[in-house]
Amino acid sequence: MLKVFLVEDEIVMREGIKNNIPWEEEGFDFVGEASDGELAYPMIQKLRPDIIITDIKMPFMDGLELSRLVKKDFPDVSIIILSGYDEFEYAKEAIKIGVTEYLVKPVSSAKLLEVVKEIGNRIEKENEKKKYLEQFKKEMKEMELHEKEKFLHEILSGKISMSELLEKGKKLNIHLAAGVYNVVLFMMRESEDTDQAYSKELAAAWDAIMELAEQTENIYMFNRSIDGVEFLLLDESRKQLEEKRADFLKKLMDISCEYGELQYFGGVGNVVNRLREVHESYESASKAFSYRYLLSYNRIVYAEQMEEMRIGFGEEDADIDLKELDFGKIDRRIIKNFLGKGLLEEVSHFIEDYFLSLGTGNVESMLFRQYITTDMYFGTVAFVEELGYNADNIIGVLGDFKTISEVLPSVEKTKEYLKNMIRAAMNLRDQISVKKYGSLIDDAKAYIEKNFDSEDISLNSVATHVNISSSHFSSIFSQEEGQTFIEYLTELRMNKAKELLMCSSLKSSEIGYAVGYKDPHYFSYLFKKTQNVTPKEYRMRGKVSSADNSGMEEA
Repeated sequence: MLKVFLVEDEIVMREGIKNNIPWEEEGFDFVGEASDGELAYPMIQKLRPDIIITDIKMPFMDGLELSRLVKKDFPDVSIIILSGYDEFEYAKEAIKIGVTEYLVKPVSSAKLLEVVKEIGNRIEKENEKKKYLEQFKKEMKEMELHEKEKFLHEILSGKISMSELLEKGKKLNIHLAAGVYNVVLFMMRESEDTDQAYSKELAAAWDAIMELAEQTENIYMFNRSIDGVEFLLLDESRKQLEEKRADFLKKLMDISCEYGELQYFGGVGNVVNRLREVHESYESASKAFSYRYLLSYNRIVYAEQMEEMRIGFGEEDADIDLKELDFGKIDRRIIKNFLGKGLLEEVSHFIEDYFLSLGTGNVESMLFRQYITTDMYFGTVAFVEELGYNADNIIGVLGDFKTISEVLPSVEKTKEYLKNMIRAAMNLRDQISVKKYGSLIDDAKAYIEKNFDSEDISLNSVATHVNISSSHFSSIFSQEEGQTFIEYLTELRMNKAKELLMCSSLKSSEIGYAVGYKDPHYFSYLFKKTQNVTPKEYRMRGKVSSADNSGMEEA
């Protein structure tokens, strides 16, 4: 209910307005009263009424002064001035302040109620417009994010001309002209101590990061995959970019610490001077990012520092000597972690970095390579078995262990063998994931089908229903369905609307309401935008078609 507040110094008048109008029955909440503006002002700040009824002449602070203060703090509040002074100057000043109505006393309860109800209807309509404008903005934002992701792939492909990239970027409000460019990959996850893959804290942290990226000039955020994002940083000089990057990364780390026990990892690519070289920055960032399978979390790895890194297992930054090697320190969980969470595009980086971490001299030993390859083979077999595949499947896909001796004589052949083996295992994993995500998407689509006509259905509500974060759900849905959630929902609603236009006598506004659009103007706008005709034109087209068919039958 809309809230009404009364300011009137005449107690008889005040009591009459308060008690002679059945406010609650008429759909209003009478929240308070005061005898003058000075007493009313702090109460109004606390109660936040939608409509204020105030006398113009009162002691201590009159109605005009009160209206001026209220309008400054709460410009959307509607104010009704009651005045015994039918003078133009008062009315003119009231209009200047932004008062909604100016009524001359005496005013009957019926007249006052009529004016309040008129104002209430206008407020409700305005609130509805604001609500649907916000809904439209959210829908457009998801569409824009999807378009930005596609655009990023075009940038990274290196196949589009500079002029095309600049033009496309301009349409998406991404201004790419700069002196230097840099790609940063970043992810957050729940602590390994918890079984949760998704939590409100993680979702809130991602929302905070998205807001930070939007508010930071020349930093653009893109969804990379279900477990991370990409940032494209631009600036005029390397020094300026590095200063901005350091500040931005610190804020990312602070956010991950603010929202529970979240873990983070970042990979920072090399700075490049040309837009067409951004894919090189991305490649170096991916290589740095792949170190999350070899290192502990809560750190940022820079591509330019990786050559200086030597990572030992059990004890970081220690060189490994084969004679002193403790094989128990080679942790099979590293390969298992990568198989479970890695991406196919990261396999090559992972194996190269894994071998580098063991020490160049060590991997030159065929005996050592045999141990590492054997360990990784059986680690991969164990992972595939956990997925539910049997021995015949495993040998058919990963190959027979007896053939390993054929690849051991060469370091490069050993690495290539391991890359192919891991890719094969990850393909099996992804087949399982498709089934898993297929079930999740089916559940989501069933929920959408059941609730498409609700004005409250949204990306967040559907993601909550299937119990994953909205960003995660958005990525999965787009990947599996080939369209965004909003595109899918809009298409479903439009198909239902077309059916009702052809098969019912409902008005266009009623049909819009029936398919989830409470604002008829918004429904008409979307229908025209998606179907290239208005609802009326679509219905008339159906009638013309029916008439043509009838004529043919008579002939």
